[in-house]
Amino acid sequence: MHAQQLRLTWYGDDFTGSTDAMEALTLAGIPAALFLDVPKPAELAQLSGVEAIGIAGNTRAMDPVSIERTLLPVLEGLKALNAPICHYKLCSTFDSSPEIGSIGRAIELGRRVFGEHPVPLLVGAPALGRYSLFGNLFARSGRESEVFRLDRHPTMQHHPVTPMDESDLRNHLAPQTDLKVGLFDIVSIRSDDARERLIAMVHEDKPDIVLFDILEDSDLPRIGQMIEAMRPAGTRQFAAGSSGIEYALTAWWSENGELSDTESAFSIDHVEQTVVVSGSCSPVTARQIEHACNNGFVQIPLQPERLLSEESKAGEIERAVEAARQAMSGGESVILHSCFGPEDPRRSAVATMLETQGWTPLDIRLRSGEILGNALGTILREVLDSTSLPRVMVAGGDTSYHVAKALGIRSLTMVAPTAPGSPLCRASAPGSPIDGSEIVFKGGQVGSIGFFDSVRAGSFA
Repeated sequence: MHAQQLRLTWYGDDFTGSTDAMEALTLAGIPAALFLDVPKPAELAQLSGVEAIGIAGNTRAMDPVSIERTLLPVLEGLKALNAPICHYKLCSTFDSSPEIGSIGRAIELGRRVFGEHPVPLLVGAPALGRYSLFGNLFARSGRESEVFRLDRHPTMQHHPVTPMDESDLRNHLAPQTDLKVGLFDIVSIRSDDARERLIAMVHEDKPDIVLFDILEDSDLPRIGQMIEAMRPAGTRQFAAGSSGIEYALTAWWSENGELSDTESAFSIDHVEQTVVVSGSCSPVTARQIEHACNNGFVQIPLQPERLLSEESKAGEIERAVEAARQAMSGGESVILHSCFGPEDPRRSAVATMLETQGWTPLDIRLRSGEILGNALGTILREVLDSTSLPRVMVAGGDTSYHVAKALGIRSLTMVAPTAPGSPLCRASAPGSPIDGSEIVFKGGQVGSIGFFDSVRAGSFA
């Protein structure tokens, strides 16, 4: 592969968001590959026909100092690939705070690497049930729900790491950065002179960040065109946002004749058995677990307090692995979970236990997901060591990255869509039992109630 072939690179601030971007590109006919680190020259040489490369990260769960230490070398590595656009992929519910997952800090670093030009910021993505109007973000809670303003969202207002109490993204971003945010609202986007308005805004108001509204898919091509128009000649554009960035750019490229109109055919085979590991506290995932268990899955509740303790972790992992093996020996599919919705008493028990050990609230928010994710990945890897499974699933955006690391995954390519934002992927993991197998990384709020059973059955979820 030659670097000049690339249309776009991206870095995802969490794992499920990274696969979401890969899905949007692949569905548009742009072959993409997702790595867990900046790919090595030998890995790049093995790629054929790839037009977009992403890095799955975890900055959503980091403090600003760790974000800088982690993100700067990755952005430099992506810059070296010479794609015209580099996208900092963030969650479509804008999960962030000044202390954890600071999007403001990430944008500052992006400007440091790619140049201090205005950064387009697009958070809404209609395909995912995310909408931005006059700077305020709205989102569904699962595919079947009504649309909520973000600060009234049943999951996001109670998020365990970054609870949202402000829907105006300008106000939410203000404590994270001193960069000036300008709004290009839905009225301007749909105006006949939208491009001229944007140029005037950039030159007269001199914003560091331009936040775009979006309501419908029909808005995408125009926004994609304006994102490209914001790139000064001879430079590489740094952009931030959800997979709305990919949807907007590919919609514009398609309308502009840069992409063929041919649609790729995807299919998913039925599998007899699968294993799910879940670290999600979302009520959407809880409903999906309940539905799956009512349709033949066996649930194995984990004891997260034991997984967080060095003295008891090995014993709890052994217990979970043995329980899963026993269930699977009888032909069952299995779900192992560390939380069942936001009211699960295990959640408060973990916080109480860690507080008594001297952990600060920030420590709990930053470190517990990493420890639990590593434990879930270890459990899944040991289950796969003794069973031959063609397909597995992982639920929880904050835990997926650590599960993937524990599994030894090096890169992913998309096999087929399931639910929007959570594609079925094929893992490349030399020396690991997951190598060559199919895996879905599902964000906590993604998918219909029958998601797990649909993915097992080989139907779109």
